[in-house]
Amino acid sequence: QVTLVESGGGLVQAGGSLRLSCAASGRTFGIYAMGWFRQAPGKEREIVAAISRSGSRTYYADSVKGRFTASRDNAKSTVYLQMNSLKPEDTAVYYCAADRTSSGNYYRTSLASYDYWGQGTQVTVSS
Repeated sequence: QVTLVESGGGLVQAGGSLRLSCAASGRTFGIYAMGWFRQAPGKEREIVAAISRSGSRTYYADSVKGRFTASRDNAKSTVYLQMNSLKPEDTAVYYCAADRTSSGNYYRTSLASYDYWGQGTQVTVSS
């Protein structure tokens, strides 16, 4: 069991940056692959980024590639999402999630693969 708490959301102008953090409870954070997802009003939740247990492998959705960077600090049980060059279409509630099944340097990108979810943090990008 792991509890995830996101922070760092807020209101930013287009072109600005935000850094989201997701702090996990427990001492076994390093066994989870992690994902960042987002859900805009009226839309389905979608994956933004995923990162393997060690952080050596990452995945990004095409819509954020080159602008967002996922990283993790297993000693601090925290995963991060650095978001640069933000656009109004990035406006959404952002969630982090933990996948307890992916092993080694693997990650998964489907919502159903993730076992634990945070409560979400709102990101609003104004034009």
